[in-house]
Amino acid sequence: MIVSIDVDAQKTFTPLCPQELPVEDGDQIAAELNAQAALADLRVMTKDAHSPAAKWLVDNPVDMLQKTGLKNADLTWVLHAIVGTKGFELLDGLPDISGYDYCVWKGVDPELHPYGACYHDIEQRLSTGLLEWLTAKQTKVVLVGGLATDYCVKHTVLQLAAGGSWRVVVNAAACRGIAPQTVEAAWEEMRQANVVILENANEVQKYLKSIT
Repeated sequence: MIVSIDVDAQKTFTPLCPQELPVEDGDQIAAELNAQAALADLRVMTKDAHSPAAKWLVDNPVDMLQKTGLKNADLTWVLHAIVGTKGFELLDGLPDISGYDYCVWKGVDPELHPYGACYHDIEQRLSTGLLEWLTAKQTKVVLVGGLATDYCVKHTVLQLAAGGSWRVVVNAAACRGIAPQTVEAAWEEMRQANVVILENANEVQKYLKSIT
């Protein structure tokens, strides 16, 4: 079984929501995510789903990335991906919720701000059920793309790599990151975890043919 995962492919992480957490060209990945999903048997959606009462919130972007003292919301962030807002929405061109086979909503509780999609908490004690679902589906390969490379994609990929016997493949063309230095560091962390990083969906297709 091949499973494709769209990690937080939401408008909050694009120039469409400039007051939130815009990632350059973050709104340009839908077609590549769809091409990746066309190679898979099942498709998963993950979304940040935050509360306006979140304890990690700050009003000014200059106050971001400061330590909060909270166990499971380590850094401060501006308001983003608030349920029911434009930023919460998936990118145009992606399926609606009924087009996915499994969905993960992250950071619903005001105490929590997880990055990876496999656990509700940074301590990785509270499972979202994704790893268990992948296991139940007898998954052999997991394809990953989304936003942003250096945060939620990286953490999700590392959790997936540690959480099962499947191969983890990242489609670089379906990802966008925040800063060049942290993006390159993220790619290196993923490589060290034996994750396969490929240029685009065409290369993913070739790779899948080579292992079957």
